[in-house]
Amino acid sequence: MKTKHLLMAGLTAAALSYVPAGAQIQPNAPAFAPGTFPAMPAKTTRTGKHINRIIDMWLKGQPVYYAQIEAAGYEKGKEMAATKADYITYEMEHGALDFHELREFMRGLKEAGPTRTGHATPAVIVTLPIQGTADAVRANAWMIQQTLAAGVHGILLCNAESPEAAKIMIEASRYPFAPVAPGLNQGFRGNGSQSYASKMWGVTPAQYEKLAEPWPLNPDGELIFGLKIENPRADANVESSVRVPGIAFAEWGPGDHGFYLVGNPALARQPDARAARAGFLHAGRGLDRDRRALSRARPPSDPQSAAQPEYRRGGARHRGREQMARAARRRARHLRQRDRGSRRRRDARSADR
Repeated sequence: MKTKHLLMAGLTAAALSYVPAGAQIQPNAPAFAPGTFPAMPAKTTRTGKHINRIIDMWLKGQPVYYAQIEAAGYEKGKEMAATKADYITYEMEHGALDFHELREFMRGLKEAGPTRTGHATPAVIVTLPIQGTADAVRANAWMIQQTLAAGVHGILLCNAESPEAAKIMIEASRYPFAPVAPGLNQGFRGNGSQSYASKMWGVTPAQYEKLAEPWPLNPDGELIFGLKIENPRADANVESSVRVPGIAFAEWGPGDHGFYLVGNPALARQPDARAARAGFLHAGRGLDRDRRALSRARPPSDPQSAAQPEYRRGGARHRGREQMARAARRRARHLRQRDRGSRRRRDARSADR
């Protein structure tokens, strides 16, 4: 088993604060008369632990760490139920795309539970072999829905290149009767997907249909969706992609960036890759600032009626390559100065001897 323990920054979304220009709200929604969609809750209506432990930790301001596995079935699920990691990444981007094995893995987790923290299972986030473009995500939405039907707790979209791709992923994960979310079309997740998943969560199918919503877009939601920023096209759109309603986190992909920027992932800590990483981190920090500013400005009595703040054009995407190159040069100077200091200290110790 290949296990990684990596720090993932929870970029809790300003999804509630961003509506893309010209966005349509529920344009393909003939099943409900106007005004009959359920309202999005302003705050959680539940008490106690979340089903998804990641959310509990993020609400406490804590980072989360994961263990990564692939091609794992029932027995591995029973073993991983005792993991000390905060959650499990189930890798199907380059590992085997096997939804039966994924279901068996979730069953193993459930039957060996509860976890040491009192949750039914550890949280499971899945990566899929979908290129993160709008056309590819739309054509492969069935993978998103098959994954969620196994009872997992979220999806990380790899090579997430555009906000349109992120938006389609969120819409594919929501039921048609989900609360209205500005900037999103009506969801298209189908009936039957709740049966197995609700058993893995330890709730009824009706409860699952309510809880299987993207958090923090829906405060009662238990699903989290993320973007993996892995190539220059994703870098160019990162600030708008992470602001799609329903996106909860993003993750840096140094290996694939190495292919694009350096040619060899072993050398991915060169200035171009460092500059791209700086742009990714800037977008995440801006997300968090926007979210905090919105929470202060939004009236508690009517959280959806507050004017949507205009996003400040100040990120790496708009400042361009020149600023990113300057940041890389500053970092390179710092590393050279540190190396020179180390050599001087070694020379001084040698002279003393």
